[in-house]
Amino acid sequence: MPEVRDMALSDEKKMQIVDAAIAEFQEKGYAGASMDRISCRANVSKRTVYNHFESKDVLFRAIIQRLADRLNAALEIAYDPDLPIRPQLERLAWAEGDLFTDPGFMKLARMIMGETIRDPELAADMSSRMTKTAVFEEFMSRANADGKLHAPDPQLAAEQFLALIKSQGFYPRIFSDAPVSREEMAGIVDRSVEMIMKSYGRE
Repeated sequence: MPEVRDMALSDEKKMQIVDAAIAEFQEKGYAGASMDRISCRANVSKRTVYNHFESKDVLFRAIIQRLADRLNAALEIAYDPDLPIRPQLERLAWAEGDLFTDPGFMKLARMIMGETIRDPELAADMSSRMTKTAVFEEFMSRANADGKLHAPDPQLAAEQFLALIKSQGFYPRIFSDAPVSREEMAGIVDRSVEMIMKSYGRE
């Protein structure tokens, strides 16, 4: 049991450090962020920070992983052959859209995007951690095989669906203080699903 408690404490410390690092990077940017200030914000020693994260780059990648985990968890949605296709597309769109209405998620995404723009390697790392395109593609592929959609190129259909949602609900707000409202997101979901149904629907 002591080992379990030690692991729980270690995980708690890591979360504290990542939380502190997010605040530090948002305030100072990557270049201006200090591991000393991160340790102070986290209320742990600098040695503890380095025991968990060997460098500022490793710590920043842990922040990227937190964003990816939230997005990937939200998109744990599978196609159901027993249900009508339109409400399933709406549910899939809302899985992404719910995050875009969350001020905390958008603030974190804004900070990470600002840093990855300057570093193609970081951008590629972030992309590799996120599974949303694969989830949408798998959904389109199964709906196509089931005859609910006519989408012979599921990857293209998935990219188009994501682009419809993000072009209205994410990119216009990524550098704004206010995320899209749920009412606005409902309109975006309706329009995006309608476009996909017009392009690929069999109804």
